[in-house]
Amino acid sequence: MDTPQNPARIYAYDHIGIRVSDKRRALSFYQSLGFVQSAEFPLYEANEMLTPDGVRINLIFNGARLPDAHNALLDEPIKLPGITHPAFIVDDLQALQRWLEARGIVITEGPHPIGPRRIALFIRDPDGNVLEFNQLTNGGHL
Repeated sequence: MDTPQNPARIYAYDHIGIRVSDKRRALSFYQSLGFVQSAEFPLYEANEMLTPDGVRINLIFNGARLPDAHNALLDEPIKLPGITHPAFIVDDLQALQRWLEARGIVITEGPHPIGPRRIALFIRDPDGNVLEFNQLTNGGHL
């Protein structure tokens, strides 16, 4: 069966929603990474945060706190479908690594190359949500 293609062009990525359990703790963590709250949506228990370069996330403040920041998508032997992490591009991965280490934020993986176009490192937020940071190599471009 021939399925028709979507007639609307997808031309940009707007944001990713990250569910968190403690609003104050999450705001502090994401602000330290460079995100600034730009809007609040109380009806949806969410906000919008932006970096100075316009990278956007939404924090969703209705998550249940789990012991040890357990991540149901990544920490279980049976891998459930779902979005496992956002990946952000940075201009200096080594500087980010030094900054994370100085603040005691654990790097859970990397830095190491993933394919020919990027070097990546991974951390978790206080709720166990995985965040990937990439520095593009000579073969990578936006």
